[in-house]
Amino acid sequence: MNHTTSAAAPQRMAAPAPGAGLSGFPRRSVLAVLVCWLLVVFDGYDLIVYGTVQGSLISDTGWGLTKATAGTIGSMAFVGMMIGAVFAGRMSDTWGRRRTIIGCAVLFSLFTILCAFAPNAPIFGGLRLLAGIGLGGLVPSANALVAELVPEKWRSTIATLMMSGVPIGGSIAALVGIPLIPAFGWPVMFLVAVVALLVVIPLGIRYLPETLAPAKTDAAVGSTAKEAVGFGSLLRAPYLSTSLLFAIGTLVTLFAWYGLGTWLPNLMQLAGYNLGSALTFALALNLGAVAGSVLTAWAGTRFGPIPTAIAAAAVAAVALVVLVTGPPVAVVYFMLVLAGVGTHGTQCLIIAAVASHYPAHLRGTALGWALGVGRIGAVAAPQAGGLLLAAGLGVNSNFLAFAGAAAAAAVLIAAVGIKIKKSTAVGVSNV
Repeated sequence: MNHTTSAAAPQRMAAPAPGAGLSGFPRRSVLAVLVCWLLVVFDGYDLIVYGTVQGSLISDTGWGLTKATAGTIGSMAFVGMMIGAVFAGRMSDTWGRRRTIIGCAVLFSLFTILCAFAPNAPIFGGLRLLAGIGLGGLVPSANALVAELVPEKWRSTIATLMMSGVPIGGSIAALVGIPLIPAFGWPVMFLVAVVALLVVIPLGIRYLPETLAPAKTDAAVGSTAKEAVGFGSLLRAPYLSTSLLFAIGTLVTLFAWYGLGTWLPNLMQLAGYNLGSALTFALALNLGAVAGSVLTAWAGTRFGPIPTAIAAAAVAAVALVVLVTGPPVAVVYFMLVLAGVGTHGTQCLIIAAVASHYPAHLRGTALGWALGVGRIGAVAAPQAGGLLLAAGLGVNSNFLAFAGAAAAAAVLIAAVGIKIKKSTAVGVSNV
């Protein structure tokens, strides 16, 4: 299981253990967690950067993009993420976390840089898809590694704080886009990935420990790894219904979060704001998501990830509905902050719940499953936003669609909580 007192765990943790600090947190693990977090920051930057350049791609490239086709291109990275999340989670359980993390980071960095030199929309979309494979594989692999490096009592908190890197990266994209896009054009936004390639990835090679593949670990303690590891284990008792609910809950949460991330600057421009103002609204959303990561880390530890996720999703739904009423600008900013807190906070808490619910040999696979299926929502969101606008339904149609997804997330996560309580009541423990 997940306890560091098992026969396998000392092999994985032998190096960091002598440097254990306060509360049993190994000092060497701090560096590895920090590197993983930095990679998640670049992951978040890369996800949100398309929203900051979308208007420029439509108006300045001569590629003939419409709102609908721009939405299609926006979906390409999420298609890649769906592929990457499913397979990298499984790979990290089989081949080791470190190799998978570094491989995914190299992949998304290289193809993001190449996006700056794309000559046309099809090549740009193809590069975004390939970058997305690396982006999608990084998060479940990094979270699986971090869950093994920290004491169990810190696991939920650290998993949630790790995901603060996504909106921090998105905030950086919005901040640097305000001066850089008018001065240098949209390609410069993709060249930022050079920093990840030349600085952060070498740090990963230096500081990330490799964990044993579960097959070797389980063999050491006499268990049958082939039977225990894989998607088949998630999709049968006692995990089946919970795995499906986690996946669908992730799907609707990512629909709301990435729909806003992709379309918000353009929506605010359509509402009459200039590019600089539109990007400050995106910044408010992402700063809210950063705050949400911290708040939900505390609340998830205090009240549990499931109850906190239900509340966070409900807050996001209400905030997005308020935007439809046409409130004053100050209220718009506040509602976007709450939407960021709620949507991203919900996703952080789902990841924390998955990391805590499944045993170590299934953790990477379970995270990959939830995030991989969840990426269907991320793929659909840019498309849906573009189609709603192309149909003439206006800016509010997007806000209502994303509010409905957040409300659905609250219901689905509540169902997860009920299922886990029932399982516990009959003596089935999956932790």
